[in-house]
Amino acid sequence: MTTTLTAPASRDGGRELTRPPSIWRTGARLPEVRWAVAALVLFLVGWGLQLAGAPEALWWAVYLACYVTGGWEPAWAGLQALRDRTLDVDLLMIVAAIAAASIGQVFDGALLIVIFATSGALEAIVTQRTADSVSALLNLAPERATVLTADGEVDVDTADLQVGQTILVRPGERIGADGTVLDGVSEVDQQAITGESVPVVRGAGDGVLSGTVNGTGALQVRVDAQASQSVVARIVTLTEQASATKARTQLFIEKVEQRYSLGVVVATLLVFTIPLLVLSQPFDDALLRAITFMIVASPCAVVLSTMPPLLASIAHAGRNGVLVKSATVMESIGGTDLVAFDKTGTLTEGAPVVTDVAAGAAATADDVLTWAAAVERGSEHPLGRAIVRAAADRRLTLPAVHSFRALPGRGVTGTVDGHDVTIERDEPGEHVGTVVAVHRDGEHIGILTLVDRLRHDAAQTVAALVNATGNPVRLLTGDNLRTADDIAARTGIGVVHAALMPDDKSRIVADLQADGHRVMLVGDGVNDAPALAQATTGVAMGRHGSDLALETADVIIVRDDLSAIPYLVRLSRRSRRFVIVNLVIAATFIAVLVTWDLVGTLPLPLAVAGHEGSTVIVALNGLRLLRHRDRG
Repeated sequence: MTTTLTAPASRDGGRELTRPPSIWRTGARLPEVRWAVAALVLFLVGWGLQLAGAPEALWWAVYLACYVTGGWEPAWAGLQALRDRTLDVDLLMIVAAIAAASIGQVFDGALLIVIFATSGALEAIVTQRTADSVSALLNLAPERATVLTADGEVDVDTADLQVGQTILVRPGERIGADGTVLDGVSEVDQQAITGESVPVVRGAGDGVLSGTVNGTGALQVRVDAQASQSVVARIVTLTEQASATKARTQLFIEKVEQRYSLGVVVATLLVFTIPLLVLSQPFDDALLRAITFMIVASPCAVVLSTMPPLLASIAHAGRNGVLVKSATVMESIGGTDLVAFDKTGTLTEGAPVVTDVAAGAAATADDVLTWAAAVERGSEHPLGRAIVRAAADRRLTLPAVHSFRALPGRGVTGTVDGHDVTIERDEPGEHVGTVVAVHRDGEHIGILTLVDRLRHDAAQTVAALVNATGNPVRLLTGDNLRTADDIAARTGIGVVHAALMPDDKSRIVADLQADGHRVMLVGDGVNDAPALAQATTGVAMGRHGSDLALETADVIIVRDDLSAIPYLVRLSRRSRRFVIVNLVIAATFIAVLVTWDLVGTLPLPLAVAGHEGSTVIVALNGLRLLRHRDRG
C-alpha cells in the first residue's frame, strides 16, 4: 500500500493526504485473510447442504475441508508453542474440534474453527495496515532538497543532508530538514507536526521542522539535524515503539488460556486413564467418557460469551458513526478513567473563522470586511479564505482588486477603488486568536479577529466524560498557552498542557498510565499518532484525520461527532455487563455437565445438547445488544 501527498500548490501547502486503499485490498495480501474467508465459505456451504438434506458424506466432506483451511495455521502455531513448552487455546480448539468430529458433531467443530480463523485474520489486517501507515509517514519529508554551496545550487536527497549545510526552501515547498532560518521571512504551515491551526511566521533565527510547508517567501535554512533525527523520524519511531509495547487489554479467554488449556488437557487425560487403569473400566467406555468430558469442558460457550456482545456492540457503534477496530478495543473502552483531547481539528473545527470585526472612525465594520475580503480573494492562505467566507456570509459585494501581491511573513496588499489596502498580522494584545489589521492608504481603519471555532458539542461532551470517568478531562495541544486556556475555559476542561511536540504528548500519556490511569486520547493529526498508539484507547476524528492517525487509532469517529465518545464508553460498559452474565451462564453449564460426567454417566447426546444449548443461549443473549438504543 502506498500513501502519497499532493504537491504543495498554495500558501497553505496542499496538506491533504490521499486516502489509503480499502481494508480488503490490504487484507488480500495477507494469507490469514484468504484462509479465514475460505473457511467461512466452506462452513456456510456445508451448513447449507446439511440443512437442505444433502447426503451426509457430502456435507461432512465440506466441513472437513473447512477444518483444514481454517485450522492448519492455529494447529501449526499450537504445535510450535508445544515445542516451546507452552500450551495455548488455539491448539485446544483444534483438539476440541477434532474430538467433536470424532463423535459426529462436525458442525460444532467447524464453527469453532471459523471463529478463531476470523479473529486471527482481523488482527493481521490491523497490524499490517498500521505498519504501512507508519512507513507512509516518511513521505511527509520531501525526497530532494536544494543545498546552497560556494559553486551554486545542488539538488540532493534529503536523506543525505548533513548538519551545517544550508538549504534553499522555495515558496510552496516542504522543508527538507529540521533547522534554523538564516535568511528570509515566510509563514510556515506546521499543523501536521505541531497542531497549530494557522501558519506561523518564521524569519532569521527561528527554528523550522522537516515536513512542514513553506508559504510565499523563500527561506535559507541551516540543517540542524540529520534525517534520522528529525521530528518526523522521531514520530515514526515513537509510533512504532508504542504500537509494539502497548499493554493491550486482552479478552477473557486470552487472559486465562494457558491455565485453562492445560487444565482441560490434564483433566481429560485423568478422566481417561483413571477409570481405565484404576477402575478397570473398558477402553471404549473410558474413551467415550473422556471425549464427553472434553466436549462439555471445551470453551466454545466461553468464546461465544465474549464475542457476540462485543461484536454486536461494534455493529451498533457502526450504525451510529463509530468504527471500533476490534472486540478487544470494545472491551477495553469501558475501563477508561481519564480522557485527553487534542485541540486543533478535534475540539475545534481545524480552520479559522472571523469572530469579530472592529472598525475605526473612518469606516464601518462592513467596509473593513469588504476591503479585506476583496484583497484576500487573491490569496490562498487559510486566514484569507476565512475572511472571504465571512464576507460571503454577510452577502457583501466585493470590488475588483488590482496590483495584488503577497507580503511574505506579513500579509497581502492590493489596490481597491484607487486605494492601497494592506492586510497584515497584528499583535493579539488582549484578544484570543489571530488578529489581522486592515490599512487603507497607510491609515489603520480596523482589525479582524479570527479563531479556530469550537465544535458545537465540545462542552457537552467534556461534561459527560467527566461524569463518566470521575476525573477532569485534559487538553494536550501544540498551540500556545493563551489559546489553550481559552479553549479549556469554554469547554470545562480541567487540566491544560500547551506548546507540546508529538513526543511530549506521548510522554504525558505514558506518565498518566504509569500512575494507574486507563487513558483515552482523542486526536486527528500526524502529531497525535505517537500518543494515540501509547494510549489505552486511541480515538481519531474521521473526516479530516490524517492517514497515520486513522490507522494508529483504535476507534474512528466517522462523522466527527464528539458526543459519540461518551456514548461509546456507555456502550462498552453495557457490553461488558453482558459478557459477565454470559460467562456466568457458560460456567454454570460447564460445571453442571462436567460434574455429571465425573460422578455419573452423562449420555453423549445429552452432553452435546447441553453444550450446544449453553452456546446458543449466550450467543442469543449477546446479540440482544444489537437492539441497544442508548445514543443520547
